[in-house]
Amino acid sequence: MTTSPAWRVLRGLLLCGAAVVTIFPFYAMVILSLKPAEAIRFPRSLLPGGLTTEAYHAVIGGQGLWGWVLNTLLYSVISVVAVLLLASMAGYAFAKKRFRGREAMFWSFLSMVMVPYHVTMIPTFILLSKAGGVDTYWGLILPTLANAQAVFLMRQFILNLPDELFEAARLDGCGEWRLFLTMVLPLCKPVLATLGTFVFLWHWNDFLWPLIVMQGREHWTLTVGIASLQQEQVPLNVVLAGSVVALVPIFCAYLVGQRYFTEGVTMSGIKG
Repeated sequence: MTTSPAWRVLRGLLLCGAAVVTIFPFYAMVILSLKPAEAIRFPRSLLPGGLTTEAYHAVIGGQGLWGWVLNTLLYSVISVVAVLLLASMAGYAFAKKRFRGREAMFWSFLSMVMVPYHVTMIPTFILLSKAGGVDTYWGLILPTLANAQAVFLMRQFILNLPDELFEAARLDGCGEWRLFLTMVLPLCKPVLATLGTFVFLWHWNDFLWPLIVMQGREHWTLTVGIASLQQEQVPLNVVLAGSVVALVPIFCAYLVGQRYFTEGVTMSGIKG
């Protein structure tokens, strides 16, 4: 099918417009973070000029930032490892193991996707509070590990792996744990990389749950800490500089995971 030159030009203009709309908030955030505090009062200029790094010196040298970064890293990295392990084990069981009630159990578990996150938040917090998990790292991480979307993604990917491969390994005397660790996990590298990127982004940007559970300032995550700066009458350029600092690990995670990102999404059948 051939397309006319006019349609190609129009399509290019639409894509350029969409790119500008997408990139503009990031541009505005970076430019305003590099302006002096008195220069970003209304009306604000987004033209580069008179730039300074004083806001970055203030936010990096301020109290609490590196502690918030460390808390967020712990929250994100531990959650990624735990979710990938649990989701791959559950996905393998739902995809390749045969047991009574498998389909009913899977669809019941998947129905969690239909329940809004905010509906279960208060009951979860009450249970956590009675168990003594408020303002603790395990209380922050544990309720987020039952991820129905992650299990569904892993199941869909593992379903496409040939059953003959696993049967041949069992005939050679390979046990289930060895089969899972030496065959299933290596074959799932693309989808694990994709899922790991998603889970890292979800937890790095998570705001509401850490705000409720982690009540001590020294236990705050980066999103909660940056939000608190606005309540403390900190200049806007310092708040934006903190947002730029918070963006750096997300960008690095995308660069690391982009190699497998498209492949994993396509092979797991969720594209389109």
